[in-house]
Amino acid sequence: MELVNKLERLKIEISKNVVGREHEIEMMVIALLNNGHILMESVPGTGKTLLAKTFARGISGDFSRIQFTPDVLPSDITGIQFFNPKLQDFELKPGPIVTNILLADEINRATPRTQSSLLEAMEENQVTIDGHTISLKFPFLVIATQNPVESQQGTFQLPVAQMDRFFIKLSLGYPEVDEEKEMIKKHRFGTATTEVNSVLSEEDIHSIKQELRNVKLSDVVEEYLLQITRKTRNHPSIELGISPRGTLALVKAVQGRALIKGRRYVVPNDVKEMAPFVLGHRIYLSADASLTMTSEKVVEDMLESIPLPVEVEA
Repeated sequence: MELVNKLERLKIEISKNVVGREHEIEMMVIALLNNGHILMESVPGTGKTLLAKTFARGISGDFSRIQFTPDVLPSDITGIQFFNPKLQDFELKPGPIVTNILLADEINRATPRTQSSLLEAMEENQVTIDGHTISLKFPFLVIATQNPVESQQGTFQLPVAQMDRFFIKLSLGYPEVDEEKEMIKKHRFGTATTEVNSVLSEEDIHSIKQELRNVKLSDVVEEYLLQITRKTRNHPSIELGISPRGTLALVKAVQGRALIKGRRYVVPNDVKEMAPFVLGHRIYLSADASLTMTSEKVVEDMLESIPLPVEVEA
């Protein structure tokens, strides 16, 4: 399929500046095709900003970055109306949120009021400034980052309801030895980035989104998916299970994975592969369980306890 070829070309272009991260690129494409947004968690220095900026170039998109701190105000993100003395009238000045790829860096450092200013944009692809509604660009993807090491040092934890708005959560680990060797070769003489060619245009993304609607979900796969999400609602270690929004997100995610793998139908393994990234950040563990395990670990254990269907209606 053309999408598979373009995805491979996109990986090649991004690899000019970013070593490895093929899996993360696939996840970003899946989120983009589903109008979803990404929460990216890792220690500093693992290339989150470079990945987001290079991804924007690869899809012919504009890029904006906001460094969140406690003094950042909602208007610093959405924009303001200011009085123009030349015109003797108020003028609308949109903020950095009017872009294609928005990197919300260290989002958990901002106050809850500022964090919530992203919600309208993430849910409805628009922002309201003093009663004036502005439609955002297409495509629009928020990549929010947070540093797990400093989760208790001057930060504001994202509430469960806001975590539910993120389509996928990615945890960027340290690179492999070979990847780190390649990074040294690429950047030992400086940090200048290589020009990245555009691979996916706005028209490409529109047409691929249309193809996504035709990816089939059989009754067998649908039943398997529902078994997983419903089990989170009566699991002894989980206080708050997956919402219906989470169920729909998993459906869209598995359709996206099937499409980028060159299929027009979903197989059970698509569900098993995508579930940890779509569901892990959406569940809330009980007080006792949170002392001994993570939500991602609970999801993985659940997936192992539910038999993988062997027959699929093609």
